[in-house]
Amino acid sequence: MFKTSCHCGGIVLNADKAPETITSCNCSICHRIGALWGYYLDDQIEIKQDVALQEFCWGDKTITFHTCTNCGSTTHYTAVRDDGKVKIGLNTRMGSIADTKDIRVRYFDGADSWRYLKD
Repeated sequence: MFKTSCHCGGIVLNADKAPETITSCNCSICHRIGALWGYYLDDQIEIKQDVALQEFCWGDKTITFHTCTNCGSTTHYTAVRDDGKVKIGLNTRMGSIADTKDIRVRYFDGADSWRYLKD
């Protein structure tokens, strides 16, 4: 089980396993959030919610960021893929450092080229 939660614990996200890689994106919002994203489909994540989530869309409105209204932690984002499935970017920084320290980080140039940089 791979578990993350916002700072206050009001939003908890569980996945069956840790992501194989995590992504650091340099776009304007990811840079500000400081997130490291692990990717899943929505049926691979269980979300337990005791407080409300605030949603935020920016730019072309294809990605919705979800933030705890109590503590302000951005826990995940959702996006609809071309095949119609919902992709979840799970903010792995909401998890334990011990659970993510050995996962390879990939760098994505979301600010300019929209491609992964050399690993």
